[in-house]
Amino acid sequence: MSETPQAHHAARPRFGQLWLAESLRLRETLWGPLEDTSEVRRARSEGRSFTERLILRAQYLAKREKLDQLITRWSGASRLTLAGMALIAIFAGIAAALGALGDGTRPVNVNLALAALLGLNTLTFVLWLLSFFISGGGSWLGECWLWLTRKLARGPDVALAPRALVEVLGRNSAMRWLFGTISHGLWTIALSAMLLTMATILATRRYSFNWETTLLSPDAFVTLTTVLGWLPSKLGFAMPAEDIIRVSDGLQALPPTAYAYWSSWLIGCVVVYGLVPRVIAMFVSGLMARRKLAAITLDPSLPGYAELRDRLEPFSEHTGIDSPSTPGFQAHVIHQEQPVHRPGQSVLVGIELAPDMVWPPPGFPGHVADLGIIDSRQQRKTLLEHLQACPPGRLLMVCDARQTPDRGTIALLADLGSLSDMPQVVLYTGSGQSNPTETARVGMWRQRLAAADFQPEQIQNDLRSAIEWLSDTTPVRQEPRP
Repeated sequence: MSETPQAHHAARPRFGQLWLAESLRLRETLWGPLEDTSEVRRARSEGRSFTERLILRAQYLAKREKLDQLITRWSGASRLTLAGMALIAIFAGIAAALGALGDGTRPVNVNLALAALLGLNTLTFVLWLLSFFISGGGSWLGECWLWLTRKLARGPDVALAPRALVEVLGRNSAMRWLFGTISHGLWTIALSAMLLTMATILATRRYSFNWETTLLSPDAFVTLTTVLGWLPSKLGFAMPAEDIIRVSDGLQALPPTAYAYWSSWLIGCVVVYGLVPRVIAMFVSGLMARRKLAAITLDPSLPGYAELRDRLEPFSEHTGIDSPSTPGFQAHVIHQEQPVHRPGQSVLVGIELAPDMVWPPPGFPGHVADLGIIDSRQQRKTLLEHLQACPPGRLLMVCDARQTPDRGTIALLADLGSLSDMPQVVLYTGSGQSNPTETARVGMWRQRLAAADFQPEQIQNDLRSAIEWLSDTTPVRQEPRP
């Protein structure tokens, strides 16, 4: 609870903020708005623009409703899915190389080998290029990643995270480039594994190469081989000479150097026409995805956002309805002493205490600010606004443990605790002599406070020791609670 809202707001990436806000918007659109009085007040006090306040409100509500944990779990499942797909791509590349070259006992048909190594890769790459002119195609591996992640993710509201992700990515055409990056990256992994496997088995086994054709003439095959080998030869890969190509018909014996030329030609074709285009496409897609993601903004006109404008950015503050004018009536300024404390000063406050409670408690130190006993709804609001503007250091909240804890009191304690560096709650039982009923109620208080993220060491039963803790002037900060 000692983690400041400003630090939490700055720590989350911009895209993460938009994803979280969209998840909350979809949830409220599907199942109705959430109670957000405290979150709206905090967002209005910390955010400048309407968009900033929308994001802050979404962060506070998402943390309360544990939507941020849902997105964290979904992100973990997506990374696990991507790692699994990368592993499958490695095995697929190895299998393709072994299938195309065989075990070395039979000659390798260079036509079929090249088709087996580059056929599917070339087809999907062409479909990706065509997807810029026609809808669909090209990034099916990215779509498969999203589908598998949806299947792996489990838990309540699990469908909100991927749906919100798709909604956010679709606002600036970022989805095409993100899926393209994933798809090209997986193909790059597969082709790299294929090339490493080819280089390994060609270096450790003796392979012979030939070409076979019934319809084409030898000149056609010589032309095709020369055209395909021209660009790899510019990058240093060897290409068989024309006479070697002609006699590589499987009917004549070839020197060992000819097989070395064919091996280099085959590897060069896979590098130039398979790996290099994928690497270039992967980097281009990654740069475009990064640019598109950075340009995504929150659309405040969307349903679920537009309805919040009057509350997050009111045109004027409501001050109440004045009574009808009567003869002799005159309003007067009522001067009251308002509790004042310095930022970081230790603060004591009572929450709905019984009338027999002596206040301030005995032993109350003079350097601690006493904010009195809070009973009414207006006092709660005033106290929250006061501490929001002037955050305390140590904050001691005294509660009457003889009463049954209700949701409103626990929510108030959680809101107050989130505004302090070091909050503590004292469960006051009056005489100090506990009975089974009071013991049960104290246990209920502790259970409710623990559910609100209070740590056991932040909940005390002894008021005197709590006052001594409050009197301590040592500037030691408590570790933030998760």
